[in-house]
Amino acid sequence: MVERETMEFDVVIVGAGPAGLSCAIRLAQQAQQKEQELMICVVEKGSEVGAHILSGAVFETKALDELLPEWKSLGAPINTQVTEDEIYLFKNEENATSIPHFAIPKTFKNDGNYIVSMGNVCRWLAEQAESLGIEVFPGFSAHSLIIEDNQVKGIVTGDMGLDREGQPKDSYMPGMELRAKYTVFAEGCRGHLGKQLIKEFKLDEDATPQHYGLGFKEIWQIDPSKHKEGTVVHGTGWPLTGDTTGGSFMYHAENNQVVVGLIIDLNYSNPHLSPFDEFQRMKHHPVFKETLEGGERIAYGARAIAKGGFHSLPKMHFPGGLLIGCDAGTLNFAKIKGNHTAMKSGMLAADAIVDALSQENPTADLNSFAELFKSSWLYDELYQSRNFGPVIHKFGSILGGAYNTLDQNFFNGSLPFTFKDTSFDHACMKHASECDTISYPKPDGKLSFDKLSSVFLSNTNHEEVQPCHLQLKDNAIPISVNLAKFDEPAQRYCPAGVYEISENEGEKQFVINAQNCIHCKTCDIKDPNQNITWVTPEGTGGPNYPNM
Repeated sequence: MVERETMEFDVVIVGAGPAGLSCAIRLAQQAQQKEQELMICVVEKGSEVGAHILSGAVFETKALDELLPEWKSLGAPINTQVTEDEIYLFKNEENATSIPHFAIPKTFKNDGNYIVSMGNVCRWLAEQAESLGIEVFPGFSAHSLIIEDNQVKGIVTGDMGLDREGQPKDSYMPGMELRAKYTVFAEGCRGHLGKQLIKEFKLDEDATPQHYGLGFKEIWQIDPSKHKEGTVVHGTGWPLTGDTTGGSFMYHAENNQVVVGLIIDLNYSNPHLSPFDEFQRMKHHPVFKETLEGGERIAYGARAIAKGGFHSLPKMHFPGGLLIGCDAGTLNFAKIKGNHTAMKSGMLAADAIVDALSQENPTADLNSFAELFKSSWLYDELYQSRNFGPVIHKFGSILGGAYNTLDQNFFNGSLPFTFKDTSFDHACMKHASECDTISYPKPDGKLSFDKLSSVFLSNTNHEEVQPCHLQLKDNAIPISVNLAKFDEPAQRYCPAGVYEISENEGEKQFVINAQNCIHCKTCDIKDPNQNITWVTPEGTGGPNYPNM
């Protein structure tokens, strides 16, 4: 039995993203108003706050205006206001049609929003949290739950210094028990512990399956003559065809930089599809090429996005804690935005916790959160957009888009219809023999690139000798089932080249290059047999995004 150091807090928050940090700040603010003393701890698996944050991002300040109304004078890195929206329907690799604003859902319009780096916004939020006396601990992964008497009592941080077989090396340091009256889980999309909590407490019994997209993002330094600061470009259509849906984006940020990306819904059916290569060829379309040509790609990353919306929300409270932000799936895909909704969910969580702690006999289950959520603008916003994703999946981008435009622009999301998508993304994949193979052009090294050079730009690194954090439930399935039936799609859906098939003396082997992993969680979502489980590696491992 490993002896672990124990630290006691009133509240432990897992994840220093917008949801977790907003929760921490609101807790401290509310405690000050009520003259309570709260011990609050935020643990973050990245090497620093913001290292694992990847978001588009066009940022709506609604929640921040409530949390820190003086954010401008406090020096928030939120400077580039949106000046123009452009929406395109991409017909093929050469042609695109500009869609007039009256024909698109009003949720796509960005008046008053800002183009930001959410990594830098989170670094700034962490500074505000620390100024309020909150302990923020980067480099500590939340490895496992402490559950006693059917109640969450905290988390155990990951052990450091284990070899590949999980045995202690000379550098071994056991993880700590961080115990709390309440624990808040804000790990982001497809959180490792969030998955366990949903299963343990059956939080998704009344929800449809969560749905996901895989989002790619690159930052480019471009020719100043091509830069249009504040311009936001969104698109749908090519290179995605058939039942593969999603959308592209390009945002003109400050300092002659643009961010360009593609989101691909992970319910696609063709196992031959490579999301990474779809993104690379997308940049050759004239709409993007004209801006990027002659520029320099300076950053790359990818991350799964929880986009199921209102119908896919699990119950967010359970004995001893709360599930918030993208860990629960609060992103509003009708707006292609999840930062303001994540922040608001964290603030509501803080209000529920402070209220409970002020009671003489606080209850373990924060039932008041459900009431606070239902009476908030967050609930209203997600409810009004409840049909957005299911309609796209049911009718496709064109007809679904037309319905959503009608519903959002003329009825404010109140049309008396309910559409639900009850399929699981991984179950949508067809056998390889049923699908057309896809031939992708070789990267030109100017606009399109290979996976390994891209991963290099993400500054990804892990302690090389440690247990593999990509765990197979059955080692035989990748070859005997996935390769035989699906041509092992992990080779293609992973955006970092983690998985490959090698041959040794005529025998095929499934190779996991865990060192390359950028923590996108796509494998945990899309594996057709749900055979891969992503768990936390040693703290500080993974990407080190400078300003994503």
